[in-house]
Amino acid sequence: MHANATPRPLSIAAAGPLTGEVTVPGDKSISHRSLMFAGLAVGESRIRGLLEGEDVLATAAAMRAMGAQIERRADGEWRVAGVGVGGLLQPGTALEMGNSGTSTRLLMGLVASHAITATFTGDASLSRRPMGRVTEPLSRMGASFTASPGDRLPLTMQGLCPAVPIEYRLPVASAQVKSAVLLAGLNTPGITRVIEPVPTRDHSERMLRGFGAELTVEGEVISIRGEAELRPQDIDVPGDPSSAGFWMVAASIVPGSDVLIRNVLMNPTRTGLMTALRMMGASIEALDERDVGGETVADLRVRHAPLSAIEVPADLAPSMIDEYPVLFVAAAFARGRTVARGAHELRVKESDRIAAMAAALTLAGVSVEEHEDGLSIDGRDGEPLAGTGDGRVASLLDHRIAMSMAVAGMHSKRPVVIDDAAPIATSYPDFVTTAARLGAAPDWIDA
Repeated sequence: MHANATPRPLSIAAAGPLTGEVTVPGDKSISHRSLMFAGLAVGESRIRGLLEGEDVLATAAAMRAMGAQIERRADGEWRVAGVGVGGLLQPGTALEMGNSGTSTRLLMGLVASHAITATFTGDASLSRRPMGRVTEPLSRMGASFTASPGDRLPLTMQGLCPAVPIEYRLPVASAQVKSAVLLAGLNTPGITRVIEPVPTRDHSERMLRGFGAELTVEGEVISIRGEAELRPQDIDVPGDPSSAGFWMVAASIVPGSDVLIRNVLMNPTRTGLMTALRMMGASIEALDERDVGGETVADLRVRHAPLSAIEVPADLAPSMIDEYPVLFVAAAFARGRTVARGAHELRVKESDRIAAMAAALTLAGVSVEEHEDGLSIDGRDGEPLAGTGDGRVASLLDHRIAMSMAVAGMHSKRPVVIDDAAPIATSYPDFVTTAARLGAAPDWIDA
């Protein structure tokens, strides 16, 4: 997808306060799952607020290829007529996953307990990411895999029906691995159990229950009864807290800013960044908290505030694993040395996000020490960055690196230049236009 696309360099420098209202894209985790679960329900589901980034569209295309009827209406509502649990069809061609690790791992779970064969392919970045953590438990359930060296894509898998229910203890906290096993359990006779030593995001559990699956959580044991019958749902997808995180940090660091972020998902497994920023002294006010489809949603008012360095509690890692890059940016403007560790997982994301952010912040004039599991960052006590000079930040085809460094540029004397901001489209297609509307000055430059 992006690997062959023309790079789009982006330049951004300070342009004064950020003010106004913003509605962030629909939550990515919930968007993926709403398409998958609706595709397995019997009847028609309606989905509003779906994130229409490339990752989620890859999930839609794969579910279509396996028999679900999925259409987007002119008003932006999506209609999905499902095939029923157990009803997935043999796809006629390889399932192209683009850059989406979530699509790949969750769909592998779905296929595992169906008697079909599917080949998964992805872009250069996704093809570097190991899939062994998912293929291992799914193999125990009876699926078989032919993968590229290192358990990587392209990968062909053959599901087994009926599959074998297992009890699986997660060796590493991972919502994707947990979800893959639970989804395989949907069409497996008996009870499939996942033991989760550290809680991770629980959207699969909440939504599966909403669709009518028999799922229980007792302590760290999550059990699902197979051969489930899912009922169609009407879903309003709340705003993505990871996308909201960029504006939380931007409004916190740019003097004079006052930004209202509408309709943000407040699921407690996803609010780690907000918790960390508040510990640093950020002014983030949650307004009008409400319940939408089993999830808590609120509007967030964020105003500029001086930030102080903290030692980021390692137990926040699972609830903000995707937000570390932008937390590192907040730390760059705080007073004192912020230590953020316990995030080994960042080494195997779309890029090695620890190394990528260390290099990017160093280029922009920030003093950084890299650890195996995170960074220590000497903050500038509110002073603007120097900019990247003649250098360019390497985004490494990673949307979060590109957006995080764009936020850093919003409080930089001279421009921060990112070598390729095209990957931002995977999760937040309107990010650059929204930045301009709030008062930043992003500028696409000729490659």
